[in-house]
Amino acid sequence: MKILMLGWELPPHNSGGLGVACYQLCEALSVKDIDIEFVLPYNEVHSIDFMKVRAALSHSAGSLRISGIAYDSFKYTDTQGNEQWLSIFDQQKLYEQAAAQLTGYESFDIIHAHDWLTFKAGVLLKQKTGKPLILHVHSVESDRSGGNYGNPLAREIEQESMLMADKIVAVSQHTKNIIIADYAIPADKIEVIHNSIGKIDEVNLSEPNSYKYLAALKNHGYKVISSIGRLTIQKNLINLLHAFKLVTNKEPKAILLFVGNGEQETELLLLAAELGISRNVMFAGFQRGKRWRDAYTIADLFVMPSVSEPFGLTPLEAVALGVPVLISKQSGVSEVLKNALKVDFWDVNEMANQMLAVLQNQSLKNELIVNGSKEYESMNWSKAANQLEEIYAKAVRGVSG
Repeated sequence: MKILMLGWELPPHNSGGLGVACYQLCEALSVKDIDIEFVLPYNEVHSIDFMKVRAALSHSAGSLRISGIAYDSFKYTDTQGNEQWLSIFDQQKLYEQAAAQLTGYESFDIIHAHDWLTFKAGVLLKQKTGKPLILHVHSVESDRSGGNYGNPLAREIEQESMLMADKIVAVSQHTKNIIIADYAIPADKIEVIHNSIGKIDEVNLSEPNSYKYLAALKNHGYKVISSIGRLTIQKNLINLLHAFKLVTNKEPKAILLFVGNGEQETELLLLAAELGISRNVMFAGFQRGKRWRDAYTIADLFVMPSVSEPFGLTPLEAVALGVPVLISKQSGVSEVLKNALKVDFWDVNEMANQMLAVLQNQSLKNELIVNGSKEYESMNWSKAANQLEEIYAKAVRGVSG
């Protein structure tokens, strides 16, 4: 079976979990009798041997991404060095037009598009080829806007594309419920396939941690809470700061480490100052590689308190690296991760109580680490790949009659 996969990013040129999920899912699918061609909106060399990666546009990833923010204006530079600034909707349209002009699509059995930025390209290719279209929903606009209405143009793209699709894959029941509520899509058109996590390379804890200042503080009795992800309204970081203020009232030797960037960074900096906890809050910016890994391993607790999180790979990464986690009940990962503390995103007092419980109770922390590690050892993408393979087969049979 040949799959035409439309995606917005792949590691190492990714700004978040979308690229990681696409990469690991495709790797699991490649073990089966499935050939994948993955079409990106930029041209970079990828060290990938399990699928073909194709560029719809000629510019590099470095020329288009500003500060690692996924949904922002990008700068495009042509071969003559001319610069052009495009909004996220202009980018989506450019990708749609470029993808439709590539040749050889008729030989594919399925078109599989990831997230709203590639959905219209998928619809256009379905119309041109008659091939079945599967839309993989990693987030919806109301998620990205923190439970609010969001951008009406993005909502229009999502709804029209979902109505045109042959099948929709949601990364959680949480996401499926939102799709039904926001867009009135029939429930039987949507299949839930939870994300998972691939095996993380062995961590050599004997190496010095990159966050030397935090490591020094920990030698003097400080505890660290990490939050790794975009600094956006969706992640509920305002409430996290208010909860952390309550934590510092009882545990003044507590540090909150933010790793990531986003439009709320200045707002969060100012709020930390207003709450009088600036000395306890650190902003490390967007990180990759060892500094990304060390942001987990330096922590006594990882927190993801999102208002609405379609899935959330970062808690699985934390568990994989031996760190206990606190997640919001309004997240897809809470449906599959059992050995985690869970809290309603709006409950600032309970959020503070649960953070304090881990910082003050070594036995609780150890139990979460041990049980979480056992749960991680049983995780892989094979179940998701099996479910998707079945969806592919049914879609092909439906088209062929």
